Amino acid sequence: MINRQGKYTMTFSDSIITGYGSVAGKKESQGPLAENFDKLIYDPRAGQDTFEKAESLFQQEAVLAALGRANKKAEEVDFIFAGDLLNQCISSSYGLKVFDIPYLGQYGACSTMAQSLIMSAVMVSGGAASSSVCVTSSHFCSAERQYRFPLEYGGQRTPAAQWTVTGSGSCVVENSGKGVRVSAATIGRIIDLGISDANNMGGAMAPAAAQTICDFFRDTETKPSDYDLILTGDLGYVGAKCLYELSQREGYDVEGYHNDCGLMIFDRKAQDVHAGGSGCGCAASVLCSTIIPDMLNGKYKNILFIATGALMSPVSTQQGLSIPAVAHLVNLTV
Repeated sequence: MINRQGKYTMTFSDSIITGYGSVAGKKESQGPLAENFDKLIYDPRAGQDTFEKAESLFQQEAVLAALGRANKKAEEVDFIFAGDLLNQCISSSYGLKVFDIPYLGQYGACSTMAQSLIMSAVMVSGGAASSSVCVTSSHFCSAERQYRFPLEYGGQRTPAAQWTVTGSGSCVVENSGKGVRVSAATIGRIIDLGISDANNMGGAMAPAAAQTICDFFRDTETKPSDYDLILTGDLGYVGAKCLYELSQREGYDVEGYHNDCGLMIFDRKAQDVHAGGSGCGCAASVLCSTIIPDMLNGKYKNILFIATGALMSPVSTQQGLSIPAVAHLVNLTV
């Protein structure tokens, strides 16, 4: 059953993450979460002809790991929600066709994992499905040549730039079973404060994250200290600082309860990632490799997962347009 709480928030009665899986690449294998991933693929092409085909393979492997943990077969799944950063979400469509599951493509940029989780929970709690799969991915090499420059160009990165994670994460969501519960969700609104620098994703997305988090607190009449962790998708170092200032203006001090997937997946001092990690695969792989297992092991009982997305395209960037952003929030409990 789905109920409304406040103006922007939904609550779910029967929506449980019963399976999860994660895959990551070579640079991620050198970071602090390396031991948590189900599979590490060191070849950026993963034995394929192109980086894009490699990203499709990452999604396949993440879904297989999630289905395995849930003890589900592909033919038992009612829907699959998936997306990525590439035009027309080709990593998802090419990668997931092998499963023959009814497919609904998602595009929320780096917010896609939260968006897909919400869609899965809506389908399952609403009675349209008994089980759904959600999966997202990103790849440093494929994203760089679509949004910035081909790797061969050797362009210099600015201090505010973030490193697109090569990785994927997937969840199986069912209406019964044991696991982490999707308790509530707040769907974000589009925010555009005029930032047009494609190398400053954190600054562009932080206002959307702050708005969605504050909307949730107002709707549920809760506060940051009510949660074990407030986890953003990939604001990175720059965006996290902006988030603290913006949320404080609204009367909510989240700094002491906050962490960011883009700061967790890499070691900024030891790895050349500038402001941290980003990409659809950042939030997805951290959630499915570290956060969900930590919840099942008792480290966290009640968290807020907020994936943030910069809703730009190569065309909008070339035209010099500002970058709209959105953030979706999912309340996970055990």
